[in-house]
Amino acid sequence: MKKISALIFFCICTTLSFSQETEYKPFSLEADYFYGSILEHNPDIAHLITEHPAGVILSYNRKTYGFNDWERRYRYPDWGFTFTYQDMKNYYLGENYGLYGHYNWYFFDRNLVVRLGQGVAYATKPYDKETNFINNAYGTSFMSTTFLKANYVKENLWNGLGFHAGFTIIHYSNANLKAPNNSTNTFAFNVGLSYQFDYENFPEFIPLDDTPSSNYAEKIKYNLVFRSGINEADVNGLGQYPFYIVSGFADKRINYKSTLQAGVDVFFSTFLEELIRFRSIAYPEDGLSGNEDYKRVGVFLGHELRFNKVAFVSQLGYYVYWPYKFENRLYNRLGLKRYFLKDKVFGAVTVKAHGAKAEAVEFGIGIRL
Repeated sequence: MKKISALIFFCICTTLSFSQETEYKPFSLEADYFYGSILEHNPDIAHLITEHPAGVILSYNRKTYGFNDWERRYRYPDWGFTFTYQDMKNYYLGENYGLYGHYNWYFFDRNLVVRLGQGVAYATKPYDKETNFINNAYGTSFMSTTFLKANYVKENLWNGLGFHAGFTIIHYSNANLKAPNNSTNTFAFNVGLSYQFDYENFPEFIPLDDTPSSNYAEKIKYNLVFRSGINEADVNGLGQYPFYIVSGFADKRINYKSTLQAGVDVFFSTFLEELIRFRSIAYPEDGLSGNEDYKRVGVFLGHELRFNKVAFVSQLGYYVYWPYKFENRLYNRLGLKRYFLKDKVFGAVTVKAHGAKAEAVEFGIGIRL
């Protein structure tokens, strides 16, 4: 009997211990209406700004409460997915549909939420040299899109219902996948409602009681990355060409959130080879022979902001070898990477640009040793 009692006691304790390790997955849904203006960031799109665009934003938010280490260190953010519909209120721009992954960060006792989303948009009326040559903003139907949303928020005001209002900035660009690519930026005011499911059983926030952030510091690691994709120069009809980038860099993780980088990029951008040939014929006053070297070499400094196995990458570079003067010598890179196999392998999607002017969307794979 004692053995049976001990066995039952053991099973109960084991069940309780496992139940304590069960991760709850609370979530909420949101719906917003927005109304705003297209910003004239480039005078070339002035003819496309005619009325005030409007649309809706629908979002799914996975709420966090500190079950995982990274949630506690970032003050219990949300992650989720967003769908947008935007009527550009211009015949030649048409309508855009967007699908994003996003993160929410909370401030001021969770009364202010800042959301950053990155995804893909579909434009119903892209540029066409015969039927829609007026639209010099979108060169393709599918584009990359980013949005930033800052809202005053009150969740669970009544039986799970909440209210929020603020502003949203939505950017559409194909990152020179195909010309033209003048892009658009919409600044809009939004207002909406949210509903938190199972609000009565939302778990208590688990306080931060982990090892110091500096304990995650690592020795210097060495990385090798290969990136590729296709893009086109800012000349309509010049054609899309592949590019290849080989990068080597050292990184030093200094704490849980931050990793510093320094390295070298070697660019093989074949669209430049075609652009040089084109300009040497079309613009002889440029003094080009057509045989100039299209390759470039840059050195860069960078930073990674880590979210568990995901990192936001930001880099600033300078061309030390720049035989053909395309754009300027400074370049920047922003994007996301995901680590695998104990952080020894990673994949990345980044946008390389010169200031606010994108050159390419890069798809990369790398090793970190």
